[in-house]
Amino acid sequence: MAETDRSRAFTKNVKRIVVKVGTAVVTGKDGRLALGRLGAICEQLAELNSDGFEVILVSSGAVGLGRQRLRYRQLVNSSFADLQKPQNELDGKACAAVGQSSLMAYYETMFDQLDVTVAQMLVTDKDFRDKDFRKQLSETVKAMMKMRVIPVFNENDAISTRKAPYKDSTGIFWDNDSLAALLSLELKADLLVLLSDVEGLYTGPPTDPNSTLIHTYIKEKHQEEITFGEKSKLGRGGMTAKVKAAVSAAYGGIPVIITSGFAADNIAKVLNGLRVGTLFHQDAHLWAPVVDTTSRDMAVAARESSRKLQALSSEERKNILLDIANALEANEKIIKAENDLDVAVAQQAGYEESLVARLVMKPGKISSLAASIRQLAEMEDPIGRVLAKTEIADGLVLEKTSSPLGVLLIVFESRPDALVQIASLAIRSGNGLLLKGGKEARRSNAILHKVITDAIPKTVGGKLIGLVTSRDEIPDLLKLDDVIDLVIPRGSNKLVSQIKNSTKIPVLGHADGICHVYVDKSCNLDMAKRVVSDAKLDYPAACNAMETLLVHKDLENNGVLNELIHALQASGVTLYGGPRASGKLNIPETQSFHHEYSAKACTVEIVEDVHGAIDHIHNHGSAHTDCIVTEDSEVADIFLRQVDSAAVFHNASTRFCDGFRFGLGAEVGISTSRIHARGPVGVEGLLTTRWIMRGEGQVVDGDKGVAYTHKDLPVLKRT
Repeated sequence: MAETDRSRAFTKNVKRIVVKVGTAVVTGKDGRLALGRLGAICEQLAELNSDGFEVILVSSGAVGLGRQRLRYRQLVNSSFADLQKPQNELDGKACAAVGQSSLMAYYETMFDQLDVTVAQMLVTDKDFRDKDFRKQLSETVKAMMKMRVIPVFNENDAISTRKAPYKDSTGIFWDNDSLAALLSLELKADLLVLLSDVEGLYTGPPTDPNSTLIHTYIKEKHQEEITFGEKSKLGRGGMTAKVKAAVSAAYGGIPVIITSGFAADNIAKVLNGLRVGTLFHQDAHLWAPVVDTTSRDMAVAARESSRKLQALSSEERKNILLDIANALEANEKIIKAENDLDVAVAQQAGYEESLVARLVMKPGKISSLAASIRQLAEMEDPIGRVLAKTEIADGLVLEKTSSPLGVLLIVFESRPDALVQIASLAIRSGNGLLLKGGKEARRSNAILHKVITDAIPKTVGGKLIGLVTSRDEIPDLLKLDDVIDLVIPRGSNKLVSQIKNSTKIPVLGHADGICHVYVDKSCNLDMAKRVVSDAKLDYPAACNAMETLLVHKDLENNGVLNELIHALQASGVTLYGGPRASGKLNIPETQSFHHEYSAKACTVEIVEDVHGAIDHIHNHGSAHTDCIVTEDSEVADIFLRQVDSAAVFHNASTRFCDGFRFGLGAEVGISTSRIHARGPVGVEGLLTTRWIMRGEGQVVDGDKGVAYTHKDLPVLKRT
């Protein structure tokens, strides 16, 4: 059962929910109320209340708020001489008494604005020793929830007879975390959510870059492995207390989630079955093996395997690619069968036509992929090439050499053939690889990954290429900037933007494919019709397909524009016009020029001249691929020089912007970035450089003993 499925399984029938808010969530660093954060939580709880959920809130924060208020009062009432003396620590019980009224006043004010009534419930450890009290508590809370009142619980620290550290062998609860767990069991809740200042439980202190988020807590595995960081500086708890409380509730039959209270919608995400935070459940050991592979494990394994790959000879790496090509052809039937299942499921689910089109592996696709892999294998070995050679000083030679980047993370949608291209490029360039494909291609990706990794020799290991099967693993992978060297997203604008905003790892790719064809007044009509039709119709879902047709104003009068429009419409293309073209051509006006149709549709606009076309492309394009059709070489040169896109063509379809068609063997994606690689990214785009120096014992010694020559030396081509 997948993680998300597990979450949905226990959230599906949730009716009564206990939410505990920690001190670090309630207050800011200065001890004052974190108004925005707490307001967002109140809004979520009010919405749950109106949706019919029975909500119980356990809130810390009174001591911290009281301490802040009393310190201020102490400062106001102190003389300058008093302030020079050592200040006594404020009494915690007095802080709790003062702070509780402030905390409750805020909850009453905020919930009143949301048309919700709340009730304060202060309890002590001693109260729960009385059976009659527990029975009355349950009846009172049930009566309040029946009237849609939200009870707000807090430990009554002001009158508690217990002293720090508040926990002894007879304690029923010892802080608000354990109080929340106790109430969940006592009131027979369906779910307990513990809101903290971190995303959940980590394998170590969250500030440690080697720590990873534990999505599902398995007692048999994690109780001996976790290293806790410091407890909260404001409250009494910390993650140790939360875990103990969560385990207590979970093994009493109440599912528990520890998650961040800093995110505005985490409670809603939990109830919607999304995997946020750490899940505690009494059946967790049945869902996952006690020993599992983390995202970090997968990335580290890919790096180790890549180093083994780099240690092979050029001929051995070439043979791996040839073996993969043969394996794909040998398994064509089973690959096609799995792909057919994916396509059928996608069609049944009502996916967009453009997505289904990218998903289909047409007849001959496997043969084409195998041919491109063999072409890649026959290319010059890219690893360790000497790019430049310099004599630094007599007997001291420096070489600039090509080197793999390390570990790549590729996130792609729909197209399973992309997996094959990316894997073959990674192997040729000596890189480790982690792949995450779209769920719509799950079967296709799984069989392709198996066929490819089975063909990799054991001396390197199939872990060279890891297949990420859950979308929920992506956030963890994006944090591994110490292990993963480059992320390449291939998909929608939304996907690319989300990844760019979620990682410190360099990201290479393009968000949009807004490609233009500009037909100049001096065009050849037959050529223009061929290029325009091919650019739009050869593969409408491709990122290098034409999305906007620009035409010179003079073509409106000589009939060329009508010919172009008729050719597109006759082929089933839906046309939208810019402000100038829509009225003249009697077609609907486009909502936006910056729109990627990825289907049999495009925008048409009329421009003054080549400069108008260039301005339009710069204002509305995505710097992917743009084309001019003209017989005027001077106009063509202006266009080619001034259009600032990754690929700019003269009298050629935008569909040529492709790694295979460029002779790169294949492509890992197309980049519109201006740093590292641009356009179709083949093997060269997956390499960086290393410096290798050979000397005879030279030392710098303040540059006194070195006579620098800095002479360029010839680079011998490898045989």
